[in-house]
Amino acid sequence: MVALSEDLKTPKPALSRAARRASDSNAGGTTLTDRSAEDREYTEQTLWMLAVRDKRDKAAFGCLFDFYAPRLKAMILRNGISGSHAEDIVQDVLLTVWNKAGQFDPQRAGVSGWIYQIARNRQIDLARKYNRPVPEELRTEDRTEEEAGQILALEQETQKLKRALAALPEEQREMVEKAYLGELTHSDIRNMTGLPLGTIKSRIRLGLDRLRNELKDLR
Repeated sequence: MVALSEDLKTPKPALSRAARRASDSNAGGTTLTDRSAEDREYTEQTLWMLAVRDKRDKAAFGCLFDFYAPRLKAMILRNGISGSHAEDIVQDVLLTVWNKAGQFDPQRAGVSGWIYQIARNRQIDLARKYNRPVPEELRTEDRTEEEAGQILALEQETQKLKRALAALPEEQREMVEKAYLGELTHSDIRNMTGLPLGTIKSRIRLGLDRLRNELKDLR
């Protein structure tokens, strides 16, 4: 298990890989899967954050790192910061998440909003330090919170779609993926699989009906 030393300047991506390999349970500890009824009301990201806050759980921090690092970098790049500087800010933000985890309160803020606010504040500090104009996107706190919520909602919907696709019978999933993800025509699928057009259309229709039923509560 990788230890976080007091003089650690920035968290490295290797930390998250090592953390994921860490044992889910320590002596006398509790695994991430041992959730109370209250825990089940939280998102997966919030459970990771609570494990970091309450148990200093490096495996959970690794999950947070892997989930938020690319999303933070994309947001920072959109604010006009170069790639290398964006990576430095991401490292600094996630180190702050580890060091200040005790300040996180899920009753006051969602984990995404809390982390994106740290990133926002860091970008503003750097802009002021180097006498640069603060990007318009960072001037309003509500916008940062709204963007974080939208990203998390999109991630949740994407995961639900993946689960719904995986739950389809194999013959239906294959046809739906070829037609919509592979952008193949029914004739292309017939030429590729040798199946009759009627069978292809029937499997696609049945698969789409099941997907609509599974995803009916999405926006």
